[in-house]
Amino acid sequence: MASDPSGSNGIEARRASAVTFASRLVFDDIHHSYHNKDTIRGLSLTAEPGEVLCLLGPSGSGKTTLLRIAAGIEAQTRGRVLLDDREIAGPDVFLPPERRGVGLMFQDFALFPHMSVLDNVRFGLTALPRAEAEAEANVALDRVGLSHYAAKFPHMLSGGEQQRVALARALAPRPSVLLMDEPFSGLDSRLKDSIRADTLAILRKSRASAIVVTHDAEEAMRMGDRIALLKDGRLVQVGTAEDLYLKPKDIFAAAFFSEINEFPGHVRGGVVETPLGNVDGKDFTDGQKVHVAVRLTGIRVQETGGDTPARILSRRFLGVVELLELAVNGTDRPVRARVRADQLPAGLRDVTLSANQRDILVFEKDG
Repeated sequence: MASDPSGSNGIEARRASAVTFASRLVFDDIHHSYHNKDTIRGLSLTAEPGEVLCLLGPSGSGKTTLLRIAAGIEAQTRGRVLLDDREIAGPDVFLPPERRGVGLMFQDFALFPHMSVLDNVRFGLTALPRAEAEAEANVALDRVGLSHYAAKFPHMLSGGEQQRVALARALAPRPSVLLMDEPFSGLDSRLKDSIRADTLAILRKSRASAIVVTHDAEEAMRMGDRIALLKDGRLVQVGTAEDLYLKPKDIFAAAFFSEINEFPGHVRGGVVETPLGNVDGKDFTDGQKVHVAVRLTGIRVQETGGDTPARILSRRFLGVVELLELAVNGTDRPVRARVRADQLPAGLRDVTLSANQRDILVFEKDG
């Protein structure tokens, strides 16, 4: 006789698998406004099954609003949200959060202080009988390595452990898409690297698609299979970390992924004159106004032998590197550079600069 999937054998089978079937989540021409102010403006984006997609951008770019629309906490004013080609929010459909199969992990973890760790994780499993819900909660706690803390209360845990409890609670219902709103922002900077790595490993093991909101470009590059960069409610660029770093679409994208010096310029005879020398401008029309971006790490500073004379205005020791501000002819703003901390002698003032061509980016003035 076949075993009852709702009985102990079924629980053990689910415990053995403890995985999720990933889904595709599609934002189709999403618009959103709040108090007559547009917060998202015609944004289309797809999170592919099993991938970690990072929503990156400054405050007010629409990242969290887009996450809340996917979760069903907010409603878009126009456009559709689809889960595996099934419309879950649109002109004629609006599924409530509990019917979407989407998990949401809040920025502040939102753990209930009066509940044990096990009961916090079990909280989202109210549709199951108590014994089965507890079994599922224990599976989720085991997945994040906290099964031995099941009887403790949130205040007895460290920030990193609370973060993992919140992750376990979000994963317990086996969502096909997990939404995470700046999940590491409240953690000690010394813990972030290890907690991010642990979280990424758990996401890979659970096989859920994940959308992670962050304002930190390095965090997005560490976690994301792809990154969607937002600004003022619009999608600026989407791609891998290499795509966005090496081939930024505009100067906003370039500045978001690396510290840059910016110079205005004109294309004359196929070149652009900058305070750091001439730059190739053959991809632009003669006379066109452009922005030139030079990464701080792409400027070589040496006593002699460089292309451009400069004077050191300030040096800031940052451990492995020094941050320099330099006076250069042709610009009223100091040119910044990052160099190895042991590279230049103490007290040195007059130096020369050379820019690595790979770290110079040229963009249309209005691009």
